[in-house]
Amino acid sequence: MTTLHFSYITAFAISMMGFALHRTHLISTLLCLEGIMLSMFIALSTWALQLQTPSLMLSPMLMLAFSACEAGTGLSLLVTSSRTHGSDLLHNLNLLQC
Repeated sequence: MTTLHFSYITAFAISMMGFALHRTHLISTLLCLEGIMLSMFIALSTWALQLQTPSLMLSPMLMLAFSACEAGTGLSLLVTSSRTHGSDLLHNLNLLQC
């Protein structure tokens, strides 16, 4: 395993642990989700470069576009929840009350 593989596997694992363990604020959850997406983007980009195939270069760009859409949606949900509930605490958000 090269240091590059180790670095993005470690970044993915740390982001997953943060996503699983720190669920108090919506912004911290969104940041962990963004870290997961960026580590997967780096992994897909380096995989396509290692195989030297031009057909695999589209998948990292599509994933980057989807992660940008996810970030925009998450930030709009953060603004909406902080306006309606007063904070970004996740225990305040209940699906039965919204």
